[in-house]
Amino acid sequence: IVVPSDFAKQSFIAHGLAQRKLYVQPYGVDLDSFKPVTKEDSTFRVLFVGAVSIQKGIGYLLDAMKPLVDRRLAELWLVGGLDETSKHILAGYKDVFVYKGPQPRRALPWYYSQASVLVLPSVQEGLGLVQAQAMACGVPVIATTNTGAENLFTDGVEGFILPIRDPQSIRAKVEWMIGHPTERASMGAAAIQRVKGIGGWNRYGERCLTMYREILARKAACR
Repeated sequence: IVVPSDFAKQSFIAHGLAQRKLYVQPYGVDLDSFKPVTKEDSTFRVLFVGAVSIQKGIGYLLDAMKPLVDRRLAELWLVGGLDETSKHILAGYKDVFVYKGPQPRRALPWYYSQASVLVLPSVQEGLGLVQAQAMACGVPVIATTNTGAENLFTDGVEGFILPIRDPQSIRAKVEWMIGHPTERASMGAAAIQRVKGIGGWNRYGERCLTMYREILARKAACR
C-alpha cells in the first residue's frame, strides 16, 4: 500500500495494517507550471487554496484571522469551491475573507504569488498538494500536522507546522510572518529550493518504479 505521507501511513497503522506493507512516496509538483510571478502590491495576504470545508479546517483559519483583519494587519483570500457544510461557518465571518471562487490550474501560480503565506489548517488529508505548489512559487507555508506537511518541509525553515484545531497557534505564526519580512522572504526562497529537491511528477514516477522493482525482487527471492 503506497501512501503520500507519514501522517497517512500512521492512520493505516492505527487501523491494524502491518507497517511492512506500507510505503511512503510524497507526491511531486509540476515545476514547469508552478513558479513565482511578480506580486502586484505590498499587502500582507494570507491565502487558502482548496475545498472550503470543515475537513480543511476553514473555521479555525477564519477564527485565527479575524483579529488580524479587523486591525487591518492582513488580508485573507479563499480560493476553491464552497462545501455545503461550511456555509454556516462562513456566514459568521463575512468581513474576514475575500472569496475568489474556484480557479483553473493555470491561474493558480498568480494567486500563490500574490500571497505572503499559504495557510492549510486541515483536520485531515493524505498530503495537501497546494503546499508544494505554493512552495514552488516562493511562498512559505503554515500547515497542520495532518496535511503531510512534514514530508514536504521542515518546521521553522520553509514555514511552520502546527497542531490541528488551534487558531491561536495559526494567528501567532501569521503575526510572526507579519513582523519578520526578511525571515519570511528567506523561508520563501528556502521553499523553492526544497521543492526542487523533491522534484516533479517524473521524479515521483521514478521513485515509484524503483520501489515496485525492489518489492518484486524481494518477492522473487523468497520463492
